[in-house]
Amino acid sequence: MAGRAAEPEVIWARPERAGRGPRPAHSRADIAATAVRVADAEGIDAVSMRKIAGELGMGTMSLYNYVPRKEDLYELMVDAVSAEYVFPEPSGDWRADVLGLARQSRALMHRHPWLPSLMSPVYGFSPNALAYLEYCLTCLDPLDLPYGTKMELVAAVTSVVTTYVANEIATAERTRSLPWSAEREQAVRIAYLGGQVASGRYPRLAASFAEDAGPIDLEAVFERALRRTLEGFAAE
Repeated sequence: MAGRAAEPEVIWARPERAGRGPRPAHSRADIAATAVRVADAEGIDAVSMRKIAGELGMGTMSLYNYVPRKEDLYELMVDAVSAEYVFPEPSGDWRADVLGLARQSRALMHRHPWLPSLMSPVYGFSPNALAYLEYCLTCLDPLDLPYGTKMELVAAVTSVVTTYVANEIATAERTRSLPWSAEREQAVRIAYLGGQVASGRYPRLAASFAEDAGPIDLEAVFERALRRTLEGFAAE
């Protein structure tokens, strides 16, 4: 197929458009912005080479001259939204700086709900991803650990945020799909759970619920998960 490479390649090392001819009518930025817009509105499953080519007013084969594979299109998308990060001057408090970045990541993933499904180390080679990693390591300068361990810290924090947000998004999507209110669903589930716990078959769960039967503060859970992750590395 036209534009496809015979050997593995990195999209960022490839010219904007393969082959000779007139100046390209579209840039990678145009293509990425279009794909992001479609994914934001319709979900990642709506992003196909045919769909994006149509949105740009070109044939599918023409799009392959710019982007050889759909995986490359995904990489362009991840890089495009990664440009939304704001990198303030590091404060010298590495915990606070990393927590600030984690909160930014959570907000970014909620703005682009398809993003958690594309989080992969493979996309860490893009310009904005490299800038993000460099900034993370700069924030971690006060932490006296090898760079390899610092990279593990960044990966661990990213994993916590991605998992947490993926669960938030999945819960919200399920709630929207219910034929009844979320409150009715919750009431039925709580009643069932209460009966199971009261049966005596789950004494530790019963003790857990008796200890704290109030609503869960999801924001506090998020912050605690991050802080515990950071403290684990601080203790090394």
